[in-house]
Amino acid sequence: MALKKKVAAPTKPTMKIKKNDLVQVISGRSQKNGGDKGKQGKVIAVFPENGRVLVEGINRVTKHVRAGQPGGGSGGIEVVEAPIHVSNVAVVDPETGKPTRIRTRVEQVERDGRTKTVRTRVAVRSGKDL
Repeated sequence: MALKKKVAAPTKPTMKIKKNDLVQVISGRSQKNGGDKGKQGKVIAVFPENGRVLVEGINRVTKHVRAGQPGGGSGGIEVVEAPIHVSNVAVVDPETGKPTRIRTRVEQVERDGRTKTVRTRVAVRSGKDL
């Protein structure tokens, strides 16, 4: 009888970009060639299972919608945002307005006689809290 190996349960991937962050597209086609590179927008949704984010006004695609479908309305051609990979966007620094990386600062805060660990997201470029 063969022994089976124990396999660890899959963990949920973590992402540094969160909903409502202001991000800038840092790769892809430039704006003069019809792309979105350099554009900024607010994150609408985050999909950590496939590493993508939905950004307002970025990666807009035309979608043909059939009439009579539930929730489809009258049908026709719609322009909607498509998800973009998280590696192609960077969070915008609140002080400089330029893309930056994110660092996590861990602090010990004492409240009501108890010490509590607080994690704060910090912009690498300026050191300001996000």
